[in-house]
Parts: sequence; structure tokens; C-alpha cells
Amino acid sequence: MTGLLLAAGVIGAIGIIIGVLLGIASEKFKVEVDEKEILVRAELPGNNCGGCGFPGCDGLANAIAAGTAPVNGCPVGGAAVADKIAAIMGVESGSAERQVAFVKCKGTCDKARVQYNYFGIDDCSKVAVVPGSGEKACSYGCMGYGSCVKACQFDAIHIVDGVAVVDKEKCVACGKCVAVCPNHLVELVPYSAQHLVQCSSHDKGPAVKVKCDNGCIGCTLCTKQCESDAIHMDNNLAVIDYEKCTNCGKCAAKCPAKVIL
Repeated sequence: MTGLLLAAGVIGAIGIIIGVLLGIASEKFKVEVDEKEILVRAELPGNNCGGCGFPGCDGLANAIAAGTAPVNGCPVGGAAVADKIAAIMGVESGSAERQVAFVKCKGTCDKARVQYNYFGIDDCSKVAVVPGSGEKACSYGCMGYGSCVKACQFDAIHIVDGVAVVDKEKCVACGKCVAVCPNHLVELVPYSAQHLVQCSSHDKGPAVKVKCDNGCIGCTLCTKQCESDAIHMDNNLAVIDYEKCTNCGKCAAKCPAKVIL
């Protein structure tokens, strides 16, 4: 009986000692967490898409709390989340306009010329290293093998008639489709933009028409119509400055190739 009591006493003493040591260690080695970081993280949606440029929502919350990222840095949460985070941080949320992805190509199956029949892996990044970069004759256009579709976590982009098309209402501007496109056809544009150039070819007009019926021929008619100086030619391709564009639609109305929305 005495042995049992002694054993129990020893075990109890050891437990107390270990508990005290653990308590001391937890205080000595604890990592301080900013209360604002916890509150900011609670407001973030938790998609961990990386569209903010940080490693997930935890990384963004830490950066916002540290003052190294803007309170409106989450493309998924948008203005509503930015306002809540701004209130936590005690700053203005800003007026960043919502953005969406846009695919700069209109080379659908019936308009783009086919140079050969491709049989292989349906992945744009892999097809890009194949001679000719896929079936379509235009090396600037959408290959249509869906790497962007696979990258999108929000079901916001699909291949329609050989070209990737973005659903503006589902897109959260995370940028993954932008990063994965080997031809750099996808860009983020303002949600409010009504007129966009659906082409990325830098070939001259005659060469463009040989490869695709829906390509920009570099005629410059659109630039002459714009009263806001919002559209210019960049190496045979019309490019719109969305900060200047008033959505008047004169460029689209005058485009003979109908590549401007």
C-alpha cells in the first residue's frame, strides 16, 4: 500500500514539474500574433487562390496587418471585404474597381485556319513546344486546349468553339488563367469595360487575313474615331487604354474586322 502511494506521489510530482516546464516554455517561445491579423483573416473568404500575390489568405492577412499590403488586396472578396478590413485597420478602403479576366482572341474554329491535325495531350503549355504550337495557323491566338480552364477554381472560364471565354459574373480576377496561358492572351480588365480588342496578333494585315478571318488588320480606323485618345496601335495591333476609354463604342462601330467588342 505504501508503495502504491509512493508511486502515485512520484507520478504526481513529475506531472507537476512537466506542467510547470511546459508553461515556462510556452511563454518563452510563444509567437506573438497581431490581433488585427486574426480579425482580418476572419474576413477573408478562405479561397487561398493566390490572386492577391501572397501565399494564401493567411499570408495576405499577415501582410495587411503589417501594413505591407492594401486592405483591398483580396480580388475574391472585392469591395465588400475591403470595406470590412479597412474598418479593422482604421483606414479608407480605396476605390479599386473590380476586374475580370479577358481573352484577347476571336479565332473560333470556323474563322481560324488549320495548319495540321493535332493528336496529343490537351494542354496548352505542352502544345506550345510542338512545332507550329497546335492546329491553328495563328501562333498568337488561343490554342483551345484548356490549360486556363483547369487552372480556374471558380468555373469562370471555358472553351467555346475553340477559344477560351470568361464568365464575367463568376470571375474573381485571381489571375491564375493569366499566369498559365503560354501565349499571354489573358489579361485583367475593368469589369465596366464594354469595348475590348479580341485579337493579339502582331502580324500585318494581309498575313493576318491568311490565318484568321477575325484578326486585327492594323488599319488604324479605330484610332481615328476615338475622341478620348484611348486607343492606339502597338506593332500592328489596336490596344485600348481603359483609364481613358469612355465606352462610346465608335471604335467598335468602325472596325472592319469586327474584332472590337
